[in-house]
Amino acid sequence: MKTRWLGAGVLGAFLLLLLVAADQPRWEVLFDGSSTAAWRSFKGKDFPAKGWVVENGTLHVQSKGGGGDIVTREQYRDFEMTFEWKVAPGANSGVMYRVSEAKAASYETGPEYQVLDDSKHGDGKNPKTSASALYALIAANASKQVRPVGEWNEGRIVVQGTRIEHWLNGKKVVACDLASPEVTTLIAQSKFNQWPGFAKEPAGHICLQEHGDDVWYRNIRIRKLATP
Repeated sequence: MKTRWLGAGVLGAFLLLLLVAADQPRWEVLFDGSSTAAWRSFKGKDFPAKGWVVENGTLHVQSKGGGGDIVTREQYRDFEMTFEWKVAPGANSGVMYRVSEAKAASYETGPEYQVLDDSKHGDGKNPKTSASALYALIAANASKQVRPVGEWNEGRIVVQGTRIEHWLNGKKVVACDLASPEVTTLIAQSKFNQWPGFAKEPAGHICLQEHGDDVWYRNIRIRKLATP
């Protein structure tokens, strides 16, 4: 009898795990190492014909390639996104989110997770513009650990309502509320004050920035989260 009840208990626990797993948001692959189907040019219909290439399982934005920014075909409101990135010496790029195409440039609406070689690029000297920072607004935690140039870093962005988190190599390095008085003041005192729509979009595209430098991305995936 005891064995029978033990078996029933194990089965029940297994079924509960299945139900919990089924209730979790599903991951969507944005780049699997070969297909660019999830992406297109900012304000364009197709993937860039130059400047962005798929090579060795990576999405490579080429130095002086002239391909421009790329955005996801789909728009996202609340989400968790994970990706890996590495840069060439002195390189600069970024991942923007909730980007609108109603403006002339992606950075007029989309907050940015900075992708950078802190050691050789000038922006690395300012914590607010260094790797994984909320670009030009909030510095990454001083305990962050950026891997050496040429090695892969693990990035993660979590957005729910007006709250955002930036993660780098398994550690949360930025956490803030875009609607808070503190961040509102920071925006008003920054270069973004010339764009009234900055960080105000409730949903938008994910954008990978082309900044004229060699940068590589891989293993990009996203899952939608419940709106708080």
